[in-house]
Amino acid sequence: MKFNNNIDGIVYSTEHGKMCNKCSKPIAKCSCKQQKTNSKTDGIVRVSKETKGRKGKGVTVIKGVDLDPISLAKLGKNLKIKCGSGGTVKDGTIEIQGDHIVGVLEYLIQEGFKVKRSGG
Repeated sequence: MKFNNNIDGIVYSTEHGKMCNKCSKPIAKCSCKQQKTNSKTDGIVRVSKETKGRKGKGVTVIKGVDLDPISLAKLGKNLKIKCGSGGTVKDGTIEIQGDHIVGVLEYLIQEGFKVKRSGG
């Protein structure tokens, strides 16, 4: 099945898979995604534990990952599976429920990220 790329609103094509709803190109060739990758991070991923605003419940927070939103969501999913707990990806950070700093650090180093533990 082939769609005309000039039509707005195409979200999936059987030929190309998921489509970008802004530029109407396949996600793998999306020009919008490339514009968003210009980030202001120093290349170091910081992992910390936070409890503030969570009624005392600990959350492992991963900040500074220089990935596009789709890859960041995939990394978040893989980390949640590795840790065996829930979490979320929002505002460019990954939050994993519970104290999983050691496991997250090991996984990110294994994946080739430059990682630091921040906080206490």
